[in-house]
Amino acid sequence: MYNFDKITDRRGTGAIKWNVSETELPMWVADMDFETAPEIIDALQKRVSHGVFGYTDLPEEWYRAYISWWERRHHFTMRKEWLGFCTGVIPAISSVIRRLTAPGDNVLILTPVYNHFFYCIRNNGRTVLESRLQYTGDAYEIDFADLEEKLKDPLTTAFLFCNPQNPTGQIWDTGTLDRIGRLCAENHVTVISDEIHCDLTDPGTEYVPFASVSDVCRENSVTCIAPTKTFSIPGLQTAAVVVPQEDLRNKVKRALSVDENCEPGALAVTAAIAAYEQGEAWLDALRAYIRDNKEIVRSYIRERIPAIKVLPSEATYLLWIDCSGICKDEAEPAARIRRISGLFLTEGSIYGGNGDRFVRMNTACPRPLLMDGLGRLEKAVMELQH
Repeated sequence: MYNFDKITDRRGTGAIKWNVSETELPMWVADMDFETAPEIIDALQKRVSHGVFGYTDLPEEWYRAYISWWERRHHFTMRKEWLGFCTGVIPAISSVIRRLTAPGDNVLILTPVYNHFFYCIRNNGRTVLESRLQYTGDAYEIDFADLEEKLKDPLTTAFLFCNPQNPTGQIWDTGTLDRIGRLCAENHVTVISDEIHCDLTDPGTEYVPFASVSDVCRENSVTCIAPTKTFSIPGLQTAAVVVPQEDLRNKVKRALSVDENCEPGALAVTAAIAAYEQGEAWLDALRAYIRDNKEIVRSYIRERIPAIKVLPSEATYLLWIDCSGICKDEAEPAARIRRISGLFLTEGSIYGGNGDRFVRMNTACPRPLLMDGLGRLEKAVMELQH
């Protein structure tokens, strides 16, 4: 029904991902190479045909679309008043950090983690406080003793959390989320949960919304969500914040208003409603395709490039690849791979923690491009080994 093998030429369209030389293949930034759902394209074309794009209010359909989706897909019932529009998850996080913390405060993160977390914290004059995830060789675990110690620091006022985890694709279970929630509440640390990848789980696997775990988690959290990663529409600048606790919600709404990033564009509203009301079948087909892509990468590396290792991933279209077997005394494996083969992966060092011996691969592309990337990766690793 949906053709994810179709290759759409993105060069010359201003795409950041494809701003590379003609001989290079980009598999780095978290941006899919699939056309969005036909249902979304149809809705956008209908809206464009109207011809007038004035200032836009949020219609009731926008609220219903979000509420129905999270209840149906994630078993979490939201109320209309909890929801607010924002132009993006990262702009929202920056606004919330500026409002809920003071210059010089610590914002705690679990590393390795999405690199823009560092920017959101440092660019606002706050201090990054890392609690390093413990690497077992196959997965990561939270060092709760270290986490608790850093939450108790009086200067720690916010915990910026990634659920599901980027770059590893790890899904946090209910017990882990509950423990995090209790520790943060006990130490008067507000949780800001980035859940933008939540819909991109493997078929048969579900994520747990942080705010759904307990009253404690719900009342002490700001959740940032969006259809953009899920439906390949990040350029439309459409997202939402969910804040159940009234006093906290008023602070967040004020923060978004002051920073002028809560005004919806006409197409942003149209796309979000169409995604959540009509995009379910497309998304389920996409999840199966991405699951198969990730398995192809795992099998290929296991059989043909055993010097590197892919970590298990239950969510996102990203794979976290351990390159310690080829790094030796020199880190920056992504740069070396790119120089040799033209394959552009993301350097793991930008995610903090022990990321300097890892690369992140984006598998959300048509299979012919995926196989091209794997061939390039094999060539590069073989050369690096010798």
